[in-house]
Amino acid sequence: MKKSFTSQHKATVALEAIKGQLTINQIASKYEVHPTQINAWKIQALELLKTGFADKRKKENFDQQRIIDDLHRTLGQKEMALEWLKKKLQPFGLPD
Repeated sequence: MKKSFTSQHKATVALEAIKGQLTINQIASKYEVHPTQINAWKIQALELLKTGFADKRKKENFDQQRIIDDLHRTLGQKEMALEWLKKKLQPFGLPD
């Protein structure tokens, strides 16, 4: 039968592994979890810590600025196409 662990249990085991006060085998015996699983949770916890301290405002601002730049570029292309079309239609006497 496959064991399922709560996120709280996984966090507790991973934190204990990160602390390094006990060996992985000691933690495995204490929490009845395979050492390989403990290492996987430890790696996952460390990765989540890296992203947890990232400045999300910079990413949001960067994404918004990129969207604005794309819109400005598209608008500029449309204006250029309109000017070209107006110039090409002038010989036919069409109003601006």
